[in-house]
Amino acid sequence: PPVFLLADVEVMRGRRHSDMPRPQWLPNAEPCARPGKSGPRARFDQSPACPLAAMVWSIAAVCRSSRTTGAAWRQACRAFSSDPGIQASRPDEREAMEYDVCIVGAGPAGLSAAIRLKQLAKEKEQEISVCVLEKGSEVGAHILSGNVFQPKALDELIPSWREDASCPIHAVPAVKDRFYYLTPRRALRMPTPPQMHNKGNYVISLSEAVRWLGAQAEEAGVEIYPGFAGSHLLTSASGACVGVGTGDMGIGKDGTRKDSFAPGLDLRARVTLLAEGCRGSLTKEALKRYSLREKAGADPQTYALGLKEVWQIDPAKHEPGTVWHTLGSPLPWNTYGGGWLYHMADNRVSLGLVVSLDYSNPNMNLFQEFQQYKRHPAIARVLEGGTCLQYGARTLSEGGIQSIPALTFPGGALIGDGAGFLNVPKIKGTHTAMKSGMLAAEAAAAELAKEPTAAGRALDLGAYETAMHDSWVHTELHRERNIRPSFGLGAGIWGGLLGSALEAYVLRGKAPWTLRHRRPDHEALAPAAQAAPREYPKPDGSLTFDLNTSLFRSGTNHEHDQPPHLRLRNAKLPEAINLPRYGGPEARYCPAGVYEYVPSEHGGQKLQINAQNCLHCKACDIKDPTQNIQWMVPEGGGGPNYTIT
Repeated sequence: PPVFLLADVEVMRGRRHSDMPRPQWLPNAEPCARPGKSGPRARFDQSPACPLAAMVWSIAAVCRSSRTTGAAWRQACRAFSSDPGIQASRPDEREAMEYDVCIVGAGPAGLSAAIRLKQLAKEKEQEISVCVLEKGSEVGAHILSGNVFQPKALDELIPSWREDASCPIHAVPAVKDRFYYLTPRRALRMPTPPQMHNKGNYVISLSEAVRWLGAQAEEAGVEIYPGFAGSHLLTSASGACVGVGTGDMGIGKDGTRKDSFAPGLDLRARVTLLAEGCRGSLTKEALKRYSLREKAGADPQTYALGLKEVWQIDPAKHEPGTVWHTLGSPLPWNTYGGGWLYHMADNRVSLGLVVSLDYSNPNMNLFQEFQQYKRHPAIARVLEGGTCLQYGARTLSEGGIQSIPALTFPGGALIGDGAGFLNVPKIKGTHTAMKSGMLAAEAAAAELAKEPTAAGRALDLGAYETAMHDSWVHTELHRERNIRPSFGLGAGIWGGLLGSALEAYVLRGKAPWTLRHRRPDHEALAPAAQAAPREYPKPDGSLTFDLNTSLFRSGTNHEHDQPPHLRLRNAKLPEAINLPRYGGPEARYCPAGVYEYVPSEHGGQKLQINAQNCLHCKACDIKDPTQNIQWMVPEGGGGPNYTIT
């Protein structure tokens, strides 16, 4: 995997000096090859001028298969962008690699699917070739979660995981639950809701856990390609998905090809599983192309942004396995969200704030709300004297069962958080994501067994949708379906708590009604003139921090000279609508300082996009009130570099 040398903090301010170091590659690294297969194992070119080109061509030399011609090739040429100013690769330049199953995203869902496929292949003495694309620089680099892990799915997938000394999951069992309502100065202990009891669960770093899962997958024979971003779906003449195309490498910001240009790869597969996580770009493409939300009659998805830090604290304050959840301060009464503080291993704590993106006040700055959370006396007492190690942010799908779209399309399926399997009241989604990947794998293996020699033909995974409906995932999500929507009925947090108590303690998920999500999050913002102002004190540098310092701790980095992966559909809308009507909310809902309004050379202000700061959380793609911002994948390997989140 690529190792990025962190440039000085000027990168985080939206500027980059021409003499800053460029990303370097580990010497003598070898691309993945199918275990048990003989053939060339070309090493990466160690020249810094063209490392990505060498990587693409060396992998293609190992796994090359015949090219496709005609209309399918022309459709596949969409590559990195539809922008006509970008010199994207031509169909005759792109290498094609054939697999039975291509999985996009090396997270819990994608890796569970890959492992399960190989398990089934071994059980049935069936050859199933599986590859996993991961846009992060290494497996786990883009994984962030405040995670108290429920091992239900892992027990099914790898029953012996507790005996594996290398597994980081079982290190810290959850031993104590606390649930607090925070006023500005006090923490009022409340009964812990039944869904939030964590006996039998484990406090983990999901990034570390995913790296372990990745090792299990590779040991089983899965080919994992970190640093490769899937940029578009490949489709047949009939419209079925037949794989994924990766983005071109080495295109400059002006759209011209650099000396390091390398065309993307087409990974052609009979089954394509999209495991990108929340708001993935290929998932969005599939939802639109195959009308998946309309087919299911699903509600609009609703989202939240989670901001997280990991701290090293005073050993005297460390209580391994203690789990806190909070509601209330610093969030307004009418904004759904809450915080957490989990005691991990090695005198570390994970803490964070989750804010629902259906909030209405455009003056809320989500990064600053998180800083305010740490100022609360109950939280500050734990952190004082400690050191912040890492910062990050990501969005999560909160719609529940009402917002789950149709899961399958010709040749593929949605798995994991991209489909929306998070159990919001339980504050858990890893176990459901893993189970969805396992069930999709079982459906794919069954279809491949029926037609083992029909290479190139996209398969129907309808059995996966049926299996999900019959699984414990559906039972769990259906039981909790009314709790999250109860906070959106207009009575704020107290009305939501009352409705949740009714559901949890009286009706127990058997209500004869289902509450709905009526509108997407981007329609929730009120005009700035009608919203209360939000004031935030300056950071103190020990407990609270400025954005640039936090970004440095995320390890985020992108090649500066590449086409922007954050695009405006209409360049005039920010100044015409967002700024005068909503006060420029982009600068406040983004947790990475990507968007800022700066003086325009023509007078007034204009929106400046600092794409190299991006944490890939996709809050902008969700919350922009005019839906003018389009998040696209950058060159593979860019973005945050999480290690302990």
